[in-house]
Amino acid sequence: MTGLARLIRSRRGSAAVEMALVTPLLLALGIGSVELGNFMLDQHRLTKSVRDAARYAARAPFSAFSACTSAASNVASLATGVTNLVRTGQLSGGTDQLPNWGNAASSVTVQMRCSTAQVGGQTLTGLYTGNNTATAGAAVVVIVTGTLRYQPLVKAFGFTGEGFDLYAKDEAPVAGI
Repeated sequence: MTGLARLIRSRRGSAAVEMALVTPLLLALGIGSVELGNFMLDQHRLTKSVRDAARYAARAPFSAFSACTSAASNVASLATGVTNLVRTGQLSGGTDQLPNWGNAASSVTVQMRCSTAQVGGQTLTGLYTGNNTATAGAAVVVIVTGTLRYQPLVKAFGFTGEGFDLYAKDEAPVAGI
């Protein structure tokens, strides 16, 4: 038997060749799983932060809200505290909970809307009847939104995360506590 025929029938290196063929696929699946998990964790953090900020803003006194003259208006007196709460989890100071807040595509907005005195055929009563002269008889709802450009963990293989934004929005009725 010649050396060439023996080499062709040999199975010694087949495991190494199979591993060399499968390794890129396994690496891509592993890195993709980690990246997807990081994306979902960042989205969860942003959603939770926006929800907490909306709850905080909903407990502000009615005097912090402007007149219910437009469908949605900015709430300037609460914007700084709410923005810090979304970004850092604290009303002032702290470090950012998520990377990339400095990106131009990242923002936190605080708005309000007022429901009329008639909702579903029923007149609003209770704390909405005499809360203040600006919003009397209207249910004030604070709206907090957060948008953040996603920053991937792994920038290998040309994946930069461009075009992937995290977005969260939450609303809460103002209780005026």
